[in-house]
Amino acid sequence: MMSSIIWIILAGAALTYLTRIGGHLVLSRFDRIHPRVQAGLDAVPAAVLTTIVAPAVYNGGPAEWIAICVAAIAGLYLSLLPMVAIGTLAIILARMAIG
Repeated sequence: MMSSIIWIILAGAALTYLTRIGGHLVLSRFDRIHPRVQAGLDAVPAAVLTTIVAPAVYNGGPAEWIAICVAAIAGLYLSLLPMVAIGTLAIILARMAIG
């Protein structure tokens, strides 16, 4: 059982590395990236976070709704990493307070 979990983790790590290095190799062939491609690449982190957070908010309760509101307000003033940290802290505190 443990052996198959380790293989799954290693395969996932290898595939993640290959997709990242593949994207780098493709984009490194161009002297200049088109602004639309750059805008699409800049939107990827927010899109990934949305796919992770949206189901939790939709299926969640008051603690999740409070945390998403706090994170959204933080996102208006801060960059992505501090916003995620504040959202994580907010969900922890909200779940502790609500129980």
